[in-house]
Amino acid sequence: MSAHQYDHGHTVAGWTGFGIASVGAVLLGAGVCLVSVPLLACGFAVGAVSLLVTWLLHLAGWGKGPGPRPREQWGWRVRDTGARGGHAGCLGCRLAGRGRSVEVVVAVPAPGGPVSARGGSASVGGGSVSAPGEQPPVAAADAGV
Repeated sequence: MSAHQYDHGHTVAGWTGFGIASVGAVLLGAGVCLVSVPLLACGFAVGAVSLLVTWLLHLAGWGKGPGPRPREQWGWRVRDTGARGGHAGCLGCRLAGRGRSVEVVVAVPAPGGPVSARGGSASVGGGSVSAPGEQPPVAAADAGV
């Protein structure tokens, strides 16, 4: 039985990012205490590097998406099998262009619906309904945005 009954999200990406960010925080603290602009600049630079390293490790599968993982992936040294396709609701994956899907919506007229007698299309509630034998309107929408 595991010591942890919950997925706490401990990952290689998380621990590596935390370690690098800790060094950046120490440099920032030293820069504030010593009133040193170069130390402050180095602290901010190390903080930015920590964000980039954590993001790249996440995209490589060493992080996790939002929400709980399957129990067999709770170990912190286990790669995430769903990282290549992107995680639903994950800002890091969306920034990398992963996890977006295009959904095509096709409007089909209802049988016996309001259609003009001459053919063509009739406007119903701001939309249009095609007459029998015509091509129905097609609209594409990006479901990820």
